[in-house]
Amino acid sequence: MNAKHSSKHPREGGQRVPRIGIDIGRVIIAGGVGTADTAFFGHDHDSAMATPSMPGAFEAVAELVDAFDRRAWLVSKCGPRIRARSLAWLDHHDFWARTGLPREQVRFCRDRKDKAIHAKRLALTHFIDDRYDVLRHLVDLVDHLYLFGEQKKTRRPSDSPAFAAMTPTRSWAELLELVDRPSARRAS
Repeated sequence: MNAKHSSKHPREGGQRVPRIGIDIGRVIIAGGVGTADTAFFGHDHDSAMATPSMPGAFEAVAELVDAFDRRAWLVSKCGPRIRARSLAWLDHHDFWARTGLPREQVRFCRDRKDKAIHAKRLALTHFIDDRYDVLRHLVDLVDHLYLFGEQKKTRRPSDSPAFAAMTPTRSWAELLELVDRPSARRAS
């Protein structure tokens, strides 16, 4: 952990308070490997609402919301049209009730690198995203970085120092096995 960031984070018993950020596209809402982002961008509203979730996403997010004592946020990069469509999809699929994540705990930005602004403001200690080019901006800011899903080789420079700070995970089931959960530490 980088000391210049740690003094600004909320603390509990001398430890940083665990807080998690979760991307939406290709992490919660399904999309294909190598697609620009979620498959519903070009579709009409009804087709977009029919886009499935990633397998296990709702159950895993619910587990993480509980494990992080509701200190969980969705953080997504998109413009106004996709922002509205993403919120409509989450509403349509009853995401808030099914996961326990409050609708007010969603943040949007226009550039991928700007997720770091939200991570810093929210004092996030964990972040899940399907894009290396997002997570590389969070190295030395967020302690636990999870690179989610299947990656194209061109988007996964495994020899970079930034990649070494990330934990690759192919699925929600695998991520739940690897994520450092604060509730598990308290129970032990």
